[in-house]
Amino acid sequence: MKVAIVGTGYVGLVSGVCLSDFGHSVSCVDLDNDKIDLLNSGGVPIYEPGLDVLVEKNIAEGRLSFTANIEQAVKDAEVVVLAVGTPPRPDDGGADLSYICTAAEDVARHIQGYTVIVTKSTVPVGTGDQLEALMKAARPNAEFDVVSNPEFLREGAAIHDFTKPDRIIIGAETDRAAAVMRELYRPYTVSETPIVMTNRRTSELIKYAGNAFLATKITFINEMANLCEQVGASVNEVAYGIGLDTRIGAKFLNAGPGYGGSCFPKDTRAVADTARKAGTPLRIIETVIEVNKSRKSQMANKIISACGGDISGKTIAILGLSFKPDTDDMRESPSIPIIGALQAAGAKIRAYDPEAMDEARQHLSAITYCDDAYDCASGANALVLLTQWNQFRALDFERLGEIMEQKTMIDLRNIYQPDQLRAKGFAYSSIGRV
Repeated sequence: MKVAIVGTGYVGLVSGVCLSDFGHSVSCVDLDNDKIDLLNSGGVPIYEPGLDVLVEKNIAEGRLSFTANIEQAVKDAEVVVLAVGTPPRPDDGGADLSYICTAAEDVARHIQGYTVIVTKSTVPVGTGDQLEALMKAARPNAEFDVVSNPEFLREGAAIHDFTKPDRIIIGAETDRAAAVMRELYRPYTVSETPIVMTNRRTSELIKYAGNAFLATKITFINEMANLCEQVGASVNEVAYGIGLDTRIGAKFLNAGPGYGGSCFPKDTRAVADTARKAGTPLRIIETVIEVNKSRKSQMANKIISACGGDISGKTIAILGLSFKPDTDDMRESPSIPIIGALQAAGAKIRAYDPEAMDEARQHLSAITYCDDAYDCASGANALVLLTQWNQFRALDFERLGEIMEQKTMIDLRNIYQPDQLRAKGFAYSSIGRV
């Protein structure tokens, strides 16, 4: 099939590249000419393991192209995927739909023949109806259907998630559109991937409901970690014990500094905004949002407490800046408010991240960026493990003990065992363990 992807951000780029790898002819369009030039040369503007290899392969095999000309991209497409940003509005946290509305109107002006317009951007319930009305107003005689097809990609594992998904959700209002979407995803029939066909509004809400539930699990275990610290229990063992219950499951029960990234913060606020406007406030989700926000200041206080209650003039080494490993994404990363609070308390910050330091420079200032974990720890009064990159899982603590000013470690991901670190002479603090 001929497919156009509007937007070459994280979701659009991964979706377009993977669809081309399935054999579809894919043209990705973006208004950023520099990004288009980079992509056409085989480069990628984001860090995602394996993505650069697939871009180069599918360009070479003639199935993947990039352009800044939206007419060129969509005029012959059977399917046009809208994958532009829907960032939160600063006033109420609801989704800003201006970009996707503009993109839909532009697409309407250039499609030829029957076309299925797919919203892969995360959008509030009813957005498909709004886009359909806008497109009809922009071009009354155009023949199209608007379909909801939310993405469920984890940064760092996006290629796996697209090619081997748990499920595919399709919200279509006509049999004709549903048939086109089934053809688009026909390669998945071999693996018997569940394809859930529903109406458009239900599909839109599934995305928000899923992310809100996962954010709730993260926030729940973080609050349990606080309780564990007060009563002498281990949150790791609590999580393991309840995770064995198949009704609960083990995933997203890792205590830490709170959720971040491009999805959970934005989507929880957006669904809460939708519910308030519908007159049915989601009190659990509203509490999750507030608890997660306060989690960052709790973690900064934990670091300050581990350093004796005063970090003025002290050097704090931070390992990991991205919101999760295997990505350079700094959006809503816990490192930003935590480092800001430490700086406000008078600390000097040294930091290292394997991939995110260029992005971090756009969000954090007055930081010494280092070459590796040991350069980062050199002369530090405390070492904070903030993002669980694999290369931080087997640090040489003999070496660290020799180069640090003080042997203090705050492990906000519970990577290490308290007894082992204390046996090496470190003052060690972690999450939900004593």
